[in-house]
Amino acid sequence: MDNYLKSTKTMIEEKYDSFTQVEKVIADYFLHGTIEDFSSKAVASTIYVSEASLSRFSKKLGFSGYREFVFSFNANMKENKRLDQLTSFSIHKYQEVLEQTYQIVDNNQIIRIAKLLDSKKRVFIYGIGSSGLVAKEFASRLIRLGLDAEAINSESDITANSPRVQSESLVIGISISGSNPNVIAGLKRAHEKNATTVLMTSMQRAYHDDIIDEIVKVAHVKNVTVSHIISAEFPALVMTDIIYTHYLNYNKSDKLESLKEILNSIDYKFEK
Repeated sequence: MDNYLKSTKTMIEEKYDSFTQVEKVIADYFLHGTIEDFSSKAVASTIYVSEASLSRFSKKLGFSGYREFVFSFNANMKENKRLDQLTSFSIHKYQEVLEQTYQIVDNNQIIRIAKLLDSKKRVFIYGIGSSGLVAKEFASRLIRLGLDAEAINSESDITANSPRVQSESLVIGISISGSNPNVIAGLKRAHEKNATTVLMTSMQRAYHDDIIDEIVKVAHVKNVTVSHIISAEFPALVMTDIIYTHYLNYNKSDKLESLKEILNSIDYKFEK
């Protein structure tokens, strides 16, 4: 992901654990120190490291050298909004999820799923709890583009929906853990009826690849403290937005016409 999408301090914090001891000394100085002279000679002498170490540190962050790093650092400092620690922490954690999404997203897979959405007669989206919120939002957006989509959000409804699934159906299951038994059982029944199945999950291994046609990986929030701050559905929402963007690209004029019709209907209701 391009460096300009995040602050230089955020980049340092994200890489901190991978730094050598010398690099951590440099990182701490730029994160917490009071710097009056940014020249490599002045900084190196102040914290007792070599100028070559400053250069290696900068390159490890993705810059061409120390001068580019300092330019970016100073630019960010001038734009500093004086956010407190809690606000900065929350924003940085969301940035980490976006960075992880950037690293794991399979562009060819996204294109395949977008084409499936464009070719299937009916789409069912299974999700329970926070994953159910993602399913509802995703289905709602697809419906606005003219797709026959429906979110199914409870154990009983997923079971009851099974007779409606046909071979020309697309069934998408959303389970961040990848282990929700009701979602997995629903996908298994859909597979047995020759429907196309997709699982959206943060699990690292494809445990269900015998019944799932596509397993879409979403960002995984590892730290328990962080998982209490970041909305559980956020990583999946990011991925559904990417899929939605690609789906919109196919027969775009028809989809935009459907969206325009719905928006006009909403405006008409408010006018009345």
